[in-house]
Amino acid sequence: MQRIMDKVWIYWFITDILLILDVAGWHYGLPIATALTIVQIFHFAAETRSVTSFPVQVRIAYTLLLLVAFWPPMYWMLYPVILGTSAMVLFDYCFLARFMSLMPWNHNQRYSVSMIYATFFSKPVTGSVQKS
Repeated sequence: MQRIMDKVWIYWFITDILLILDVAGWHYGLPIATALTIVQIFHFAAETRSVTSFPVQVRIAYTLLLLVAFWPPMYWMLYPVILGTSAMVLFDYCFLARFMSLMPWNHNQRYSVSMIYATFFSKPVTGSVQKS
């Protein structure tokens, strides 16, 4: 019940439903989901007081994936996006956040197979996967 009251979870749940509806034939889902994700960018930028904060970076990357899907030859991208968003909603596993945590500006470790393995295969967490 705690998770359902979390604003982050609610945002992702609504986005996931909108994207599922879009691929099911209700083609307003992608535009509304994209708009909702843009709202999240502004929300988390205001909340963290930084446009470069990790939550904002993840939402910018997510928005870019959604924007790519507007181009008909790339519409298939919605399927892995839906899988990832559903994993976030159901299991607190966010592949995109883990991927973004590996960007050079988000960590100060040397890249290694074990570090990359740990990034993607560690237990799902509530909150940020970013390592400080």
